[in-house]
Amino acid sequence: MNISLSKEEQIKYSRSLSLKGFGAEAQLKLKNASVLVIGAGGLGCPALLYLTTAGVGVIGIADGDVVSLTNLPRQVLYDINHVGQKKAEVARRILTNKNPSVNIQIYPDFITPENCLPITENYDVIIDASDNFETRYLLNDACVILNKPLIYAALHEFEGQISVFNHKNGPTLRCLFPEIPKTGTINNCADTGVLSVLPGLIGVWQAQEAVKIITGIGEVLNGKLLVYNSLYNEVNVISFELNEANKQFRNLNHLINKKYEEIDASTLHKLLEKDHIQVVDVREPDEFDVENVGGLNIPLVELSHRFKELNIKKRTVVICQSGKRSLVAVDLIKKQYPDIEICHLKGGLNNYLL
Repeated sequence: MNISLSKEEQIKYSRSLSLKGFGAEAQLKLKNASVLVIGAGGLGCPALLYLTTAGVGVIGIADGDVVSLTNLPRQVLYDINHVGQKKAEVARRILTNKNPSVNIQIYPDFITPENCLPITENYDVIIDASDNFETRYLLNDACVILNKPLIYAALHEFEGQISVFNHKNGPTLRCLFPEIPKTGTINNCADTGVLSVLPGLIGVWQAQEAVKIITGIGEVLNGKLLVYNSLYNEVNVISFELNEANKQFRNLNHLINKKYEEIDASTLHKLLEKDHIQVVDVREPDEFDVENVGGLNIPLVELSHRFKELNIKKRTVVICQSGKRSLVAVDLIKKQYPDIEICHLKGGLNNYLL
């Protein structure tokens, strides 16, 4: 544990040190703290930037995705030269240049029930900057088991929301939203879009909540969901209570379900050479036109109305840009045709077209 700030740090953080109610004691708490950010995308980029420049001692970045062209308008750490590179690796290089005294640890993989606890247990505060419900509930339950505060945020079109779960024995995600929404009932930003500046606002808000938790200043959004409408500058705060039944997790076995088969890029390449498969690309037509590997282009939002176009006698590989929409599509197809032989491309075309 560090017991003092260096002379360079005293100069660097002088504006914070002179802040009434903050000072050297709070800055030292930041230096001795660790924060894990799950997702280095629209929310994660601004959160990471400000946590780094604020002087948090150790920052972890967990993201298995690569930078794509569609990321650039809202994921402000990256530029055109980073397309195709691992987000976690690019982020570490950029953030280290921003503040070399911060220890940046990376986990260039997606969070799963198998790796979640070993990674999150090493950090004081967890920030959920993911973009899918499975990861959100996984992080929530892991933080309950490990007794860690979780800073949650989500985006939808022009609206953002943020809360703090499991802080000082406070309510959890499941106290607000008890169950994971059924596949396809709620779309993510890849399907419905999101205003490009909104992730910046909400991601910085997440960083602010982390700073408050670490330093003990102010009030955090514990038991409160803040909903921000960027079109009309409206802010609503919804209070919710702890349900003790949501604190009873001892492991993550309830989240380890039977997984659909997934294949990697090299396996897909071999299958395409044999031409014995049916490829279903569930991206939007404009994405498909930019780059594709052939096959049927059926956007995810249209899939349930176009099942008849599928040849259910052929082995089917579902693909998208990052592997997230394709997993939803596999679930929908499997429910319609339980006997179909189906899999999806892990990591999507981001990994295949490197």
